Amino acid sequence: MTDTSTPANEISKDSGDPPVPPGTLLLELVPVPVTDVERAKAFYQDQLGFRLDVDVNPKPGIRIVQLTPPGSACSITLAEGLPTLDMPPGTLRGLHLVVADIEASRAELVERGVEISEVEDLGGVFYAYFADPDGNTWCLQHMPWR
Repeated sequence: MTDTSTPANEISKDSGDPPVPPGTLLLELVPVPVTDVERAKAFYQDQLGFRLDVDVNPKPGIRIVQLTPPGSACSITLAEGLPTLDMPPGTLRGLHLVVADIEASRAELVERGVEISEVEDLGGVFYAYFADPDGNTWCLQHMPWR
């Protein structure tokens, strides 16, 4: 773990991130409630292939881990010691990871040791379901027209 906090006055105005146009609401971070941040970090990073963006301890008793699915503009956060993110572990339901080839994506997760359902066709949209170690549920979703 490293402390990667940067004071606001030291952040470059040209961070490489696109500007936020007026009137937009960008969903960028979803808190995922877990019992063991290290175990969850390993699952999301090693088994799902999420990129580790942040792993900091800004104060004693506080840890923030942020990971991003491949190709996504939205990340997840795993945290401890933050009352504003306190939720019962395993209560997040139905997060969708949209994929171009559900069979290939499912096979890759199986290879990485993820327990995932068979692919289901629900009226032309395809799903495969899995859970993290705490029981938060996710699904791969494939919409052929996308």
